[in-house]
Amino acid sequence: MVDGEMRVVKVRSTPGDPGRAVMEGVEMLAAGAEVGALELRHGTTVGTNAMLERKGARVAFVTTAGFEDTIAIGRQTRPLLYAWTQPAVVCLVEEGLRFGVAERVSSEGEVLRRPSDAELGELVERVRASGAEAVAVSLLFAFLNAENEARVVTALEGLGLPLSVGHRMLPEFREYERGSTLVVNAYLAPLMSGYLLGLESEVARKYAGGTVEVMQSSGGIVGARLAAREPVRTVLSGPAGGVIGAWEMARVAGFERVIGFDMGGTSTDVFLADAATGGVTRTQESVVAGVPVSVPMLDIHTAGAGGGSLARFDAGGLLRVGPESAGSEPGPVCFGRGELPTVTDANLILGRLDEEQFMSGAVGLDVGRARRVFEVRRGALESVEAFAEGIVRVVETQMERAIRVILVERGHDPRRFTLVAFGGGGPLHACAVARALRVPTVVIPAMPGALSAVGILLADAVRDYSRTVMVAGERMGELGAEFRELEEVASRERFAGSGRFCEPMSPSARDMGHPDSSPGSSLDSSVGSLAGVEVERTVDVRYVGQGYEINVAYGSDAAERFHAAHAQRYGFANRERGLEIVNVRVRLIVRAEKYEPVREVVRVGDGAAALRGEKPIYFDGAWVRARVFDRERLRAGDVLEGPALVAEYTSATVVPRGATVRVDKWRNLVIDVGAM
Repeated sequence: MVDGEMRVVKVRSTPGDPGRAVMEGVEMLAAGAEVGALELRHGTTVGTNAMLERKGARVAFVTTAGFEDTIAIGRQTRPLLYAWTQPAVVCLVEEGLRFGVAERVSSEGEVLRRPSDAELGELVERVRASGAEAVAVSLLFAFLNAENEARVVTALEGLGLPLSVGHRMLPEFREYERGSTLVVNAYLAPLMSGYLLGLESEVARKYAGGTVEVMQSSGGIVGARLAAREPVRTVLSGPAGGVIGAWEMARVAGFERVIGFDMGGTSTDVFLADAATGGVTRTQESVVAGVPVSVPMLDIHTAGAGGGSLARFDAGGLLRVGPESAGSEPGPVCFGRGELPTVTDANLILGRLDEEQFMSGAVGLDVGRARRVFEVRRGALESVEAFAEGIVRVVETQMERAIRVILVERGHDPRRFTLVAFGGGGPLHACAVARALRVPTVVIPAMPGALSAVGILLADAVRDYSRTVMVAGERMGELGAEFRELEEVASRERFAGSGRFCEPMSPSARDMGHPDSSPGSSLDSSVGSLAGVEVERTVDVRYVGQGYEINVAYGSDAAERFHAAHAQRYGFANRERGLEIVNVRVRLIVRAEKYEPVREVVRVGDGAAALRGEKPIYFDGAWVRARVFDRERLRAGDVLEGPALVAEYTSATVVPRGATVRVDKWRNLVIDVGAM
């Protein structure tokens, strides 16, 4: 936002120095405007890319002696049930960097053995000699009693390395998932700390003490310093912004059951949101780049299919697309440097990109170069067009499959949902994917290629806390003390003037599981005194004997909420069976200022003022003349018939034959996809 106006620019990423591209974009937006203390909200894929490319730090894993290899053993679940051989569990810690401490805490929280000073000194020297760049500390049952773990951390602090500590970050059971999460945090900490703190320093220097806030995977904002200390919470930062943006825009426009469809350069992210069940769903357990991560995240399913996905023929002659990507370097063939066919090249060859409107002409699209490369690599296919159309069909099938995972396989009827498509590539493929799934309506929000950034602007500031309790369901009403203790710890968070969460409390206050406040301090005198802070209480519940739980809102009806959620997810509920409360959770929320898109007066129109001409587009094996519209000149009430192409700065919307586009009062494109 500049002077109250929303502006969009796109710049090439700079992988060697991610902050440089961010600052270039900021400077382009700020050009000619009066900018004082800048508030920069930032979504990042740096952590995700480091995980995918295995370019994180050397991590030392410190745990209870005898359990050093749990981080490599993992669980006994078989990802490929009928495969004779199973891939090894992804482990980010080398064998020589796993260290055991001679200590033990019982499952009731009783200290059975304390490490001696000599043993701690030896541990420190072994870690020092290992060449580790960060340390993850996760002792057995430290979430019940942190005494031993606190002593270990105190000893290791002298190394000056980033420390990721279990009872501070994730005081929950399941030692493998807890350890894995801490390892990921340590793996990313040096990289993300240098990147985020450097960016914040640059913003503060150039823009009168400005600040940087970062999107978390949970859909909430925190300050850069907190994100730098807990980067594991940002591994889905970029996609999370798109989820929030798509849901907010769809809800304003009156759509309450939504399939989000975000196609970027390397992948496609999909999600569900339903106003009747609280909007966007979250999960406490995810797998990122093959590694379990147990922090709150938006429930996003990712397919390795994006605009830069590479196409090839396998050994059997079958056409494959992705998951390998051309990335920003060298990029698609049509950008002038790539040498391998991509989805973007295929769309250009099929006439589905507008060379004049693309990035306002800042990036030239070389269709001749793309055709020459496709001619060489089309194999036995009869033409370049057949090769390009095959690539598009394959990638659309992959997207359709990803949506089925979160929709049909969870018992939802696609005909009751609306597909909200965004990202640079989403609008290109939305109608085809919707027809395949029998989704009747597609919505293309304004600025689809920048919707992740819009979502980050609209996001609330959020901070999550949790603790394992393991109590019988009959004691549901006795959890008040557990919640109050978490809330008292939460109350010590430090806030910036804008209300954002900017830095965790001092570690020493949390080491023994107690807040650094006097006995008797309460939520009412701390968190409650901060105007605008909301507190949400939830519990993780399961039937006795089950291995996994469902999170529901805490209250007198929590048990019934669990039964209903279990029935929706698994098809049955057993109200006669005992319940077990596993974890209590507290979420602190500072609501963002509400953004209301500008409404236009709806009047009947046919888009004639936005018509730029015609061009051939390849549909179903033949070239068809299609009208090309400039989206910026479309007005509320315009109705367009396919075939058509609606071009804009950040994307282009392909409208096939039989589909009808209506521009609503918020300038969304609402498409009736027609016959299916």
